[in-house]
Amino acid sequence: MIAGMSVTTLLSVLVAGVAAGFVGYAVGASSLVSYPALLAFGIPPVLSNTTNTVGVCGTGIGGLLSARKELAGQGRRVVVYACIGLVGGVIGGLLLLELPAKVFEFAVPPLILFSALIIALNPRRKAAARDAVARALPQSYQAERAARIAGATVNGALRDDPWWLWAGVSFVGVYSGYFGAAAGTLALAILDLGRIGPFHQINALKTVIGFGANISAAVMFVIRGSVCWPFAIMMCVGCTIGSAIAPPITRRIPENIMRAAAVLTGIILAVKLGWNTYL
Repeated sequence: MIAGMSVTTLLSVLVAGVAAGFVGYAVGASSLVSYPALLAFGIPPVLSNTTNTVGVCGTGIGGLLSARKELAGQGRRVVVYACIGLVGGVIGGLLLLELPAKVFEFAVPPLILFSALIIALNPRRKAAARDAVARALPQSYQAERAARIAGATVNGALRDDPWWLWAGVSFVGVYSGYFGAAAGTLALAILDLGRIGPFHQINALKTVIGFGANISAAVMFVIRGSVCWPFAIMMCVGCTIGSAIAPPITRRIPENIMRAAAVLTGIILAVKLGWNTYL
């Protein structure tokens, strides 16, 4: 028993965290599992969201460590986009804490529906397909493309990023701090539209942005005392386990099946929460 909570309840949160970590690795939507799970345990919506942010925060550390190779040579861009994520996370977190709780409750159903739409659009696959097409082109074109990307990276290339890309990344940071379901998938879609590098590089940048936003928002939630620690700790442990066991399992499951399940879950959840909130 911890803080009046039964061992069974904490173990249930742990299991929910494992599922969230698995889904987060598979389709980038861990909050579609972890947030409603916390609601089901009787935690109020805003506290569920802040606790969830802290709980899933640890999963970004492994992603950053594994993406060091892809981030190499992008120092300026990494620093700037990480700072944008940090500031966006603070702004989103402040909006969550300072606005009336009812605003968040009314915003969640459309936000979840929005996240399901982003997952359905599958920007990760589209970006990977674009790179696959480029690799299939003649060697001369591939060499020219690689030299162009390398030259841009060496020169910092920050000034070549379209202005709307910075605005889009800022939106992702604020969204991550406020709610964050499928924020990584949204970031990947925006970065891919900017055509600032191959898939593996923008995928790594997406992790930087999301981790910066989650960390800054989580720190603020901790300082403000808006975290249910027993649940946050168990969720964090579960997410770490789930993301660790996901790779060998997801290799055996068709991606379309996992993505369809995530989209269907998001739609059902949005409808259910919308029914409870609006009617």
